[in-house]
Amino acid sequence: MVRDLQQPKWWESALRGSAVLNFPDWREKYKFASRLLYMRYLTGLEDGSTLIQIGESDTEKGVRLMTGKREEAARRRVFANIEALGLNECVSELDNQGFTVLKSALTPDQVERAKAAVLRRVAAETGRVVDPDLSSAEDFRGMQYQHYLIFEDPVFPEILLQEQTLALMHYLLGESCVLSSMGSHFRGPGGLPLALHADGSSVGMTEASLVANCNYALTPYSAENGALLLMPGSHRKNRYPTVGENWMSGEDTIFDVIAENRPAEELDNMTWTPPEGAVTMDIDVGDAVIWHGNTWHGGWRRDALGTRINLAAYFCRSHISTQERRGDDRFPEVFERYADDPRFAQLMGERVFNGWREEGPDFSSAKRNPLGIFD
Repeated sequence: MVRDLQQPKWWESALRGSAVLNFPDWREKYKFASRLLYMRYLTGLEDGSTLIQIGESDTEKGVRLMTGKREEAARRRVFANIEALGLNECVSELDNQGFTVLKSALTPDQVERAKAAVLRRVAAETGRVVDPDLSSAEDFRGMQYQHYLIFEDPVFPEILLQEQTLALMHYLLGESCVLSSMGSHFRGPGGLPLALHADGSSVGMTEASLVANCNYALTPYSAENGALLLMPGSHRKNRYPTVGENWMSGEDTIFDVIAENRPAEELDNMTWTPPEGAVTMDIDVGDAVIWHGNTWHGGWRRDALGTRINLAAYFCRSHISTQERRGDDRFPEVFERYADDPRFAQLMGERVFNGWREEGPDFSSAKRNPLGIFD
């Protein structure tokens, strides 16, 4: 029998102490959980002193709802990890300019394995081998995104768990963040520069990052090589760049040129002026650039022979829809390989609370809904 949850004494018990309540099904449990959290908000009990266990009498399955203490514990873990890894300066750069560079984030072996895997994907997609050092625009023109690489080679899950990158992602997105997508912006000579843009949605942008990006350089970055560029401080504008704040070729904006669908040879010979104030990422192989989801960024057209190869790991908070569909059960061996590392399951969306079907929400500790910025 469900107790009368309208009685004040039950709210007092639930809010200030510990209670075990029995429910006939998940709907009543969910209703109570929602009302409880709302009551905690109204009463201002944010000290985290309450631990509520809501169980079913036949299975003794429960759910723990914690507020302040869980978020504070997460915040302490995040900052302790940043301190231990020597990333305080990176955090300062993320706060002040919206991006930071991790030097030698990947080992030479990881770079070579990732680069080889991307080149295999390109060969499979195009039907020809692309020389990363000598290819011309006739061999591979402009940029094409090579998507869904996470299961393409064992090196990609390995890179996903790179310790420094994850520490900064937890700072930006919380410990419950997930991988939204992993791919490569594979760029040959010619084509167009990448227009300046922000990854975050233009609706509801705030200073709290909802998405964040990590761009690993698998080949050298420079303007001639088609490097990434970013706009310092743009993460605080909470908007997208305007047409006038973007790439220009004479009097033409990049969007004018795109709309006119000009011939490839004409595009290859156009001269471009980068957005005023943007910084080109002249970085070395193995370095990584990490940025806040609101930070404006784009890319140079490649003018040198060969290809620019990166690996882009894009993350989001767990309530944001991922670019790639999660729940892919075709690669059980990958999940088995990381069965002892809970970070992998978390990043692959295995612990995301939302997304149930007729079975209803899972209130056990197997899945969770974040309660704060760092949780």
